[in-house]
Amino acid sequence: MRNVTIYDIYQHPIAQKYIRRSGMAHAISVAYHAFSLACEKGINPDLAAKAGLLHDIGHYTWYKDGEWDYNAYKKNDIHPIKGAERAHKLLIRLGENPKAAKEISLAVLLHTDSLLPEGQIQLSRLQEIVHIADEMDKQPNHQHHYRQLDQSKEKLLIKQLDKKIEAAPQSCSSPSIRTISLLSN
Repeated sequence: MRNVTIYDIYQHPIAQKYIRRSGMAHAISVAYHAFSLACEKGINPDLAAKAGLLHDIGHYTWYKDGEWDYNAYKKNDIHPIKGAERAHKLLIRLGENPKAAKEISLAVLLHTDSLLPEGQIQLSRLQEIVHIADEMDKQPNHQHHYRQLDQSKEKLLIKQLDKKIEAAPQSCSSPSIRTISLLSN
């Protein structure tokens, strides 16, 4: 039995505010990719999906004259740091197991190499999955942050993902886990 569902996270006002900054469709897609990869690699799919959903919760909106300013973003962004703190606080508020909240938050922190120092860093399998899931959803010119879904479709996809997590490991062996095409609108 899970303490916190994906839907619990999704409907919280903090998640709505901050995940929407970087794209709810992108976050849901990364959650699905992370779930699928976790199933393939034998990692906890609940933790992976939660980290996937929350991976960009720390984004700041780097706009200049109404346009995304990629140079300012690359130069000044610390979204993984802010995101890890925000994800941890949200998960604890919702009643997530503290150890699980920490694992998820560390995966949020390390999902991108945009702020990591040069050299090798050893990622856990969960952290690696979230990084790969994010890369899988990227589009040229950061368009993955601008995809839109109707909120009723968002809710449907989130509830379906919760059902898949509840049914794991059975759902992890099903070919229907790759439902990411629903998000490519």
